[in-house]
Amino acid sequence: MSDDYYKTLEVARGASEDEIQKSYRKLARKYHPDLNPDDKVAQKKFKEVQHAYDILSDAKKRKLYDQFGSNFEQMGQGPGPQWAGQAPQGAEGFEFAGSWPGGGGGQGQVPPDLEDMLRQFTGGSGAFEFGGPTTRRRGRRRPAQPGADARSEVEIPFRTAVTGGETSLQVRRGGSKAERLDVKIPAGIDDGQTIRLRGQGEPSRDDGPRGDLLITVRIASHPFFRRDGVDLIVKVPVTIAEAALGGKVDVPTPHGTIALKVPAGTSSGQRLRAKGLGVHKSGGTPGDLYAEIMIVVPKQLDGESEELLRKLEARLKQNPRAELAW
Repeated sequence: MSDDYYKTLEVARGASEDEIQKSYRKLARKYHPDLNPDDKVAQKKFKEVQHAYDILSDAKKRKLYDQFGSNFEQMGQGPGPQWAGQAPQGAEGFEFAGSWPGGGGGQGQVPPDLEDMLRQFTGGSGAFEFGGPTTRRRGRRRPAQPGADARSEVEIPFRTAVTGGETSLQVRRGGSKAERLDVKIPAGIDDGQTIRLRGQGEPSRDDGPRGDLLITVRIASHPFFRRDGVDLIVKVPVTIAEAALGGKVDVPTPHGTIALKVPAGTSSGQRLRAKGLGVHKSGGTPGDLYAEIMIVVPKQLDGESEELLRKLEARLKQNPRAELAW
C-alpha cells in the first residue's frame, strides 16, 4: 500500500476536508468492488483509497500522519518505541517511566501526541486504558463512514417537467437486485438537473449510514411546446380569415385552455403573450406563454375560391416584399 495517502486520494497535502471527501467519493465509485467484480487491481485500489481516507478524514490521525508519516500507525503496537530508556509495560495498559522530550517526568505520564494516537487505535472495543492513576482514560470509536453515492438517470415527459409530478425508475445498489423507486419531480425542473435522495445510495462498509442516490433528469421533447427558461412557446395554427379579420382561438396551456385574442392583421411568426401562464417554479416568478401564430393556407381550392383570392389580391395591391433587400 502506498505510504503517500495524499497521492492515493489524488489531493494536495494542504487539501481541505471537503476536497478530501469529494475526491474519496469519486475514487470509491470508480474502484468499488460491485462495479469491478473481476478486477483484482481495482479491488486493491479501493482498499487503498478507503484506508487513506480513514486516516486523512480524521483530524488527529491526519496530524500524526503529517508529523510522523505512515509509521505512526505502528507506534501503538507491540513493544513500541522507547523514550528516555523506558519501554511500555503491563498487559492492562501502557505504563511509562522517566522524562519525555519536551514534557515533565514521572510514572504514568504520556506524551500528548502519543496519547492521542493510541486513543485512535482501540480496535473494535471502542476503549483503551492508559496505565497510571492520573492518565487512565477511555478512547472513542471512530465514527462509521457513510456509503458511497449511487447515480442513475431518468427521462420524464415534458408536461411533468413543467407542472411537476412523480416518476418511477429501476435502480441497483450494493450488488442487490434492481428495485423500483418512486421519485417526486418538482415543477419547473431543468434538463440535466440532479435530484438527491438522501440515504438511498450504496450501503456503508462498517455499519454507517447509506450514501445518497443522485438522479440526473432528462426531459423528453414535446411536439408543439418548447421551453425558454421559465417561458413556454407554442405554435398556434390559424386560418387566413382569423389572421386577417382577427378573432379568438382556443390555446391549451399547463394551467388550462384559454381563449387567445388574435388581433386583425396578424402575420405568421408574430408572437402573442399570455402573462403568467408559463412555468411555475416554487419560490420563483411565473413565466409567460408565447403563442407564435402560424397561418395555415388551404392545400386545395375550388375555382370560385381561387377567383375570390385573385380579386382580393388585385383590390389590396399588396407587395409584402417591397422592403426586402440584400
